[in-house]
Amino acid sequence: MIYTITFNPAIDHIVRLSSPFKEGGLNRSSSEDYFIGGKGINVSIVLKVLGLESTALGFLAGFTGLEILRGVEEKGIIPDFVMLDEGNSRINVKLKGADGTETEINSGGPDIPENKKEEFMEKLSALKEGDYLIISGSAPKSLGKDFCGDILKKLEKKNVRCVVDTSDTLSDSIKYRPFLIKPNLEELEGLFGRKISGLDEIISCGRELQSRGAQNVLVSMAEKGAVLLTSDGMVIPHGSLSGEVRNSVGAGDSMVAGFVAGLLRTGDYSEALKLGIAAGCATAFSDDLATGEYISKIYERL
Repeated sequence: MIYTITFNPAIDHIVRLSSPFKEGGLNRSSSEDYFIGGKGINVSIVLKVLGLESTALGFLAGFTGLEILRGVEEKGIIPDFVMLDEGNSRINVKLKGADGTETEINSGGPDIPENKKEEFMEKLSALKEGDYLIISGSAPKSLGKDFCGDILKKLEKKNVRCVVDTSDTLSDSIKYRPFLIKPNLEELEGLFGRKISGLDEIISCGRELQSRGAQNVLVSMAEKGAVLLTSDGMVIPHGSLSGEVRNSVGAGDSMVAGFVAGLLRTGDYSEALKLGIAAGCATAFSDDLATGEYISKIYERL
């Protein structure tokens, strides 16, 4: 089974403006959409269109939480969230100006009390050897900075294949030997505190992260593709596909979903990387998360 974690799910309110965004002035929308969001949920949605079942874990609260739950079930994803007694899950507003600019307003989300943390950790007892756990996105401050590490520590001896795609806890997570980490280039620079350029330097940094504990390292490089460093010493770079970027939200999550799906289908790291890049490109070139059909079309062109 594949499990995904979204610590702080949201409803994304996409507002397309009829003119460029006017700071401090009146803005009128030309169209609007609502999508259930959160990085782990995005991964589950793309896994589903690629033909794989997953269970979505995380925390939900209030009327927005109930709507997220309904949306997850509607997508055919197995929900196993912890329901909070107070607060509301987030609504994030994405303003898309007529001039192509994007402005985001992301809410903080509800506080998570200690008893709900314990309830969540108990759910992890169901995971077993060979399962995948994909941890995506940042955690609310109320969970504490060590919560991601606590999860990895709990599962370390179970041989669960943990995939970590977070920015704020990635450095502390590596020591628990996650199966895969997926920093983008900006996050890689943050880990090392310096500007990183060129494939050789990216590979050198990836190897350093492996020496610290990460088994496999997947570095995404936007339009330049990605490079994968595997636990058996392979270095696999792969280019991307050029196209009109219409959606920057969810491309990295799609890459994670495609990679895991490709690895489960074929057992081959090169094919997994190719499917991951195809899924990331397909979402970037779409208004929403990619469809399975579009991912297949991109895959054939890579």
